[in-house]
Amino acid sequence: MKYTGKVIKYGDNVDTDVIIPARYLNTSDPRELAAHCMEDLDKTFVGRVQQGDIMVAGYNFGCGSSREHAPIAIKASGIACVVAKSFARIFYRNAINTGLPIVEYSGDIDEGDIIEVDFSAGEIINKTKNTKGTFPPFPPFLQNIISKGGLLNSLKEN
Repeated sequence: MKYTGKVIKYGDNVDTDVIIPARYLNTSDPRELAAHCMEDLDKTFVGRVQQGDIMVAGYNFGCGSSREHAPIAIKASGIACVVAKSFARIFYRNAINTGLPIVEYSGDIDEGDIIEVDFSAGEIINKTKNTKGTFPPFPPFLQNIISKGGLLNSLKEN
């Protein structure tokens, strides 16, 4: 699994209430959730995100409530994967369960950089800065869950 995209960057403690505000939790339609993704933190996000972009954040990304709507909204918005210095535990699990690739990495990445994230090799290449960093590669079973679009889809095939 390899993703290359332009970085949209946020800071520390991005909680699920700003990823998808509670007032939109009356739907589970991914397109509707994507239309409101990040709107309380970044009103420009929906208008500038492109298919394949990569979201980068600081520490404790996805803290707050345990709603699966948050990773669904991010994935449906076109974000290919999320790179953060750390994730809230329940968000990490929800992201995997919904098929949103995520990785903890603390290297130097800025807004607008073009990066490549290779989950099989455990590498992040910053093509803008011409730097490379590593992270523990995802084990095959997690790669399978993500490649199938989430836990339920991966179980359907077994």
